[in-house]
Amino acid sequence: MQPNVLVVDDEAAFAKTLAERLALRDCRVTVALNGNEAMEVVQKIYIDVVILDLAMPGLDGIATLKAIKRIKPQIEVIMLTGNATTETASEGLEMGAMDYLMKPLDIESLVELINMALKRKSWREVKTQAEP
Repeated sequence: MQPNVLVVDDEAAFAKTLAERLALRDCRVTVALNGNEAMEVVQKIYIDVVILDLAMPGLDGIATLKAIKRIKPQIEVIMLTGNATTETASEGLEMGAMDYLMKPLDIESLVELINMALKRKSWREVKTQAEP
């Protein structure tokens, strides 16, 4: 299954490079450069996994995560940060993020997390459909 991935990062060069690297690994990738763009994408197209930077101007990663989970709770979110603290990481996980990775990231670790996210999302969807 080819995952629909949304990369959200205010560093345009980083987001573009990450999107290209994920596309080479059979992902369909959309890029948003801020939280507001991310919310527009999430509302318009089907997304499986969001790769979300924590530190962005305007709607930061935590606020974007909350908004995504409010309108599309089935979307899995992997947080990215260049300067994570355990407090920030914990807050993201408490808000529904699946995991977080530090920048610079290892692309293979990210791909493994995306695959885990797809399995987790699929399992949750099956479980939800099975409930009376």
